[in-house]
Amino acid sequence: MSAESQARILLRKFLAAPLLALLVLLVACRQDMHDQPRLEPLEANPFFADGRSARPQVPGTIARGQLQTDKHFFAGRSQEKTPEPVLFPVTEAELERTLARLAGGKLADTFPFPVPREMIDRGRTRFEVFCSPCHGRVGDGGGIVVARGFRRPPSYHIDRLRQAPVGHFFDVITRGLGAMSDFSDRVPPSDRWAIAAYIRALQLSQHARLPDLLASVREEFQRRAP
Repeated sequence: MSAESQARILLRKFLAAPLLALLVLLVACRQDMHDQPRLEPLEANPFFADGRSARPQVPGTIARGQLQTDKHFFAGRSQEKTPEPVLFPVTEAELERTLARLAGGKLADTFPFPVPREMIDRGRTRFEVFCSPCHGRVGDGGGIVVARGFRRPPSYHIDRLRQAPVGHFFDVITRGLGAMSDFSDRVPPSDRWAIAAYIRALQLSQHARLPDLLASVREEFQRRAP
């Protein structure tokens, strides 16, 4: 092969390489690469009978980590096993057992975790946002909405509520009671317990005895007392 023929072959290869690369780029840059056949949110889909592309969850589906098996934390109920209900209760005891079982069990009289000062402070902020408009800043039932003519809630400082288990307050926040609607969609379980802790602090503040105070607080109180 002559030198001239070899030069022509090399020239053709040199010119063909950029053309081949350009051809590959043109093929790769088709519109389908960034506009793939997929269903957008809320887009119609004729494949299903209802025409919706977003399919409903299977009944009974529970998200991972949201089984909520801890009745104490998520329901304010005691973990103790409740007696079996009676299908046709006859005695008062059988009726009480059945109603307690249907209600979800005995209300917890303890917190599901330790209660540090930070939790009470958190409960105070949540209480003042969600509870004080009706219950008042000190829990006496004299909130701002009561001054506007709404129904007055009971004071937290009556004997019935002072003796109520702490799970009662959690349960009322969760499910509501009387004229009060539930707050389960606005107050997560941890904040419900924080509010319950702050309610206990309010109750203690209105009925504290002098021996219950810290020594420094007791001395200051005695110094200022007439």
